[in-house]
Amino acid sequence: MATEVRALIRAQFPGGIPVLRRLSDYIDPQYRPWRLGATLFTAFGVLALIVSVIGIYSTVAYGVNQRIHEFGVRIALGATLGTVLRLVVGASLRVVAVGVVIGVAITLLAGRFIASLLYGVSPGDPITIGQVTLLLLAVGAFAALAPAWRASRVDPVTALRAD
Repeated sequence: MATEVRALIRAQFPGGIPVLRRLSDYIDPQYRPWRLGATLFTAFGVLALIVSVIGIYSTVAYGVNQRIHEFGVRIALGATLGTVLRLVVGASLRVVAVGVVIGVAITLLAGRFIASLLYGVSPGDPITIGQVTLLLLAVGAFAALAPAWRASRVDPVTALRAD
């Protein structure tokens, strides 16, 4: 398309061809700091998500390790794999839900301070807050699954003998 445009310009300006530059060549330097900021915010967000997964996993794993005797008794009394999984993941999700509620409240209160950094979305956008809430709950459930699986596989005899 550029050759066709040059041919049309040559026809209009027989004395010389003006220098053509794309509009993006003019705009890119102005948007570069904003793109860098968006990239950094994304990287820090992903890093925070990874740290939260590790934190939830380690906390739940420690709690499961402390309650191994209880899970052994439950399994010995007939608790199924699903029951123990629901018990551990449910307890973890209750803690995560409290954290999400506190985070949403802080977001709604402090959102006006970062409103100038947001593009195309308001600080209190319910769709964005809902999606992030679902993501954090899913991440919390995912992080609690491995310790919950380990708790459901406890051998009752070994757990009861440990005390």
